[in-house]
Amino acid sequence: MTNRDDHGVATSHPGGHAQHQFPSAHPDTHPHGEHHGHDNHTGHTGHSGHGGDHVAQFRKLFWINLIIAIPVVAFSTMFAMLLGYDVPDFPGARWIAPLLGTVMYVVGGRPFLTGALNEIRSRKPGMMLLIGLAITVAFFASWGASLGLLHHELEFWWELALLIVIMLLGHWVEMRSLAQTTSALDSLAALLPDEAEKIDGDRTVTVSPADLHVGDVVVVRPGGSIPADGKIVDGRADMDESMVTGESRPVTRGVGDPVTAGTVATDSGLRVEITATGDDTALAGIQRLVTEAQNSSSRAQRLADKAAGWLFWFALITAAITAAAWTIVGNPDASVVRAITVLVIACPHALGLAIPLVVSIATERAARGGVLIKDRLALEGMRTVDAVLFDKTGTLTKGEPTVTAVEATGDDDGDTVLALAAAAETDSEHPLARAIVKAAEDRGLTVPRASGFSSSPAVGVTATVDGHEIRVGGPRLLEEVGAQEVPAATAWRGEGAIILHVISDGEVLGGLRLADEIRPESREAVDALHKLGVQVVMITGDAEAVANSVGHELGIDRVFAGVRPEDKASKVAALQHEGKKVAMVGDGVNDAPALAQADVGIAIGAGTDVAIASAGVILASSDPRSVLSVIELSRASYRKMKQNLWWGAGYNLISVPLAAGVLAPIGIVLPMSVGAILMSLSTIVVALNAQLLRRLDLTPEASTRAVLNR
Repeated sequence: MTNRDDHGVATSHPGGHAQHQFPSAHPDTHPHGEHHGHDNHTGHTGHSGHGGDHVAQFRKLFWINLIIAIPVVAFSTMFAMLLGYDVPDFPGARWIAPLLGTVMYVVGGRPFLTGALNEIRSRKPGMMLLIGLAITVAFFASWGASLGLLHHELEFWWELALLIVIMLLGHWVEMRSLAQTTSALDSLAALLPDEAEKIDGDRTVTVSPADLHVGDVVVVRPGGSIPADGKIVDGRADMDESMVTGESRPVTRGVGDPVTAGTVATDSGLRVEITATGDDTALAGIQRLVTEAQNSSSRAQRLADKAAGWLFWFALITAAITAAAWTIVGNPDASVVRAITVLVIACPHALGLAIPLVVSIATERAARGGVLIKDRLALEGMRTVDAVLFDKTGTLTKGEPTVTAVEATGDDDGDTVLALAAAAETDSEHPLARAIVKAAEDRGLTVPRASGFSSSPAVGVTATVDGHEIRVGGPRLLEEVGAQEVPAATAWRGEGAIILHVISDGEVLGGLRLADEIRPESREAVDALHKLGVQVVMITGDAEAVANSVGHELGIDRVFAGVRPEDKASKVAALQHEGKKVAMVGDGVNDAPALAQADVGIAIGAGTDVAIASAGVILASSDPRSVLSVIELSRASYRKMKQNLWWGAGYNLISVPLAAGVLAPIGIVLPMSVGAILMSLSTIVVALNAQLLRRLDLTPEASTRAVLNR
C-alpha cells in the first residue's frame, strides 16, 4: 500500500504546543497519512496503592475477629442473661470471654485505637476516637466486672466483641469503596518507552529515557514513543498525540516541529533532538498538576466524622455530668455504672455502617447503570455541582471525522460524488479516508473499483476509477488544477469544517464537508442539566469557529476554545473562583489535571487510563447522559446518608440521656440490655433503609427521562 502524508487540510497548534485542532477553521495542510498501530510499552512498575492494602487489612481483621467473637459472645454472662441461657460451666469457662475479648481489643481494636490517637494529636475528634473510646471503656469495665471490682452489669465482653466486628465490617466496606484500582501517575509513566536509542557518533546506543540530556539526538522507530520532549531534526511522520491531547486525529510533524514525550510516530521514523527531560517535560508537568489537585481534594472532611466528633463530646460531657449527678445524690456505685454505660452506648453500631452501607449499595447500583464510583467524596459532592464542564472531542462528540454534507456541481448528484471519493480512498486507513468510505457504506452506495492509487504530500490522493482520474484533496489540490471551490465551502469554512473536493479529469465534481460528529445523546444531556439548573460549559483545543458551532447546536452556555492541554486545569479553577462547584467530564491525558482539579472528576470509560485514574467517577460508556445518572445517584445517596446518620445519631440522642438516668426521678433508667436492643434495632433500620437504593434505575436513558419529565 502506498503511503501518503495528507490531503492538504490544515491543523493549527496554539502557542506552539502539540494541541490538535479538530476540525480546523483554516483548512490548508491537513495531515492525511496511513495510520498504523503503535506498540504498547509495558514493563513499568508502579507504586502499590494503599487503598488495596487497607481493604485486605480490614477484610482479614474482620474474618479473624468474627471467628473469635463467637465464643466471646457465647461465654459472656451478661449476654447469657439477656437470652436466658446458662453459660457452660467447666474449668476455665469464665475466663474464655475475658481472654478472647482481650485478643479482640488488641488485634481488632488496633486500627481504631491508632486512629483515635491520631485524632487526639490533630485535635479533630471523629469516628475513630468515638469507637476507640467505646471499646476502651468496655474493655476495662468488663475486666473490672470479671474480676469482681465493678458491678456485674458492666460486663460488656459481648458488646465489645460485636462493636469491634461491626466496625471492622463497616470500615472494610468503606475501604473497598474507596480503593483505587489504577494509579494516575503510573499510567502517565507508562506512556514513556522503556528504552531510547541515542545517536552516539556513527552508532546508536540503547539508554534509559532517564539518562537522556538536553541536546541528545534519539532515533524514534515507526510505531515508537517519543522518550522526552524535543524537536524533529530529520524525518516526517504522522504523530498520534491522543494520549496527551485527547484529540483523535494524527498530526503531521516535520523538521523543526516540537514533539511531546509519550506521543507516537505512527507511520515513519524520526530523529529528535531532546529539548527537555525529567521534571521539565510536559508529561511531568501534567503529573505534578494531577498530584497537587488530588492531594488538595483529599482534605475534605467526611460527613460521618463530623457527626462522630459531635457525638464524642456529647457522650463525654454527658458521662461527666452523669457521674457527678449520681455522686451528688449519694449513689457513687450507680454513678460509675451509669457513666460507663453512657460511654459504651455512645458508639452506636448504626453510625459505623450508616455511610459505608449506602456507598456500597450505591456503587453497585451505579455500576449496573454504567457508572463506576471510585471516590466516595466525588459521589457526595456531585449533588452540589452547579456547572458541568465537558471536553468536546470524544465526550460531546465522537472524536472522529464524519461526512456531514456533500455538494455536487454539474450533472452528477451527491451520491455519485461520494461514491467516487470513496473509491479513491478505499486503499487508505487514514481517519478522513475511513470517514468517506463509511459514509458511502451507510448510504448503501455501490463503490466502483479503483486502481493506480497514489498520494501527494499536502495536496491529496489520486486513483483511476472507470478510466477517469479521480482526485480528492484540500485547497492546494484546487490551486494545482486551477479550479474553484464549491459555493457551499465558504459557509462550511465558517463552521470550522474540514473541506475536501472531488475532481475528475481536472473538473470539480463536488465538495465534501467533514466534521467531528456530535453524539445524538449530547443534546438530551445538555437539556436535562439545564432543567436541574446546572450550567453547561464546553472546553476544547479546537478553533473558535468549530467550538462555537458545536456549542450553538447543543445549546451550551459557555465555550472555552483554543485551550492548550496544560491550561485546562486553570479553566476549571477559574470557574471555581467564580463560586461554581464544577464537575469536569473528559477522556484524555490532557484532561487528567482538570479532572483532578474539579470538585468532581468524571472520566469517559473509553478514554485513557490516566484520565480514568484521575477521576472520582468513571462512565463505562461514552454516553454524556450518564452525568445525569451520577447526579441522581448522588442526591439519592445523600438523602439516605442523612437519614441513616439521623437514625444512628438519633439513637444516641435518646438512649444516652436515658442511660445517664435523666428519667430516674420518675423511676425510669435505661438498662444496658435495653440499650443493646435499641442499638441492634437502629443498625437494622439503617441497613434496610440503605437497601431502598436498589430500586433506583440509573441507566442514562432512565435518569435523563426522569429529569426531563419533572
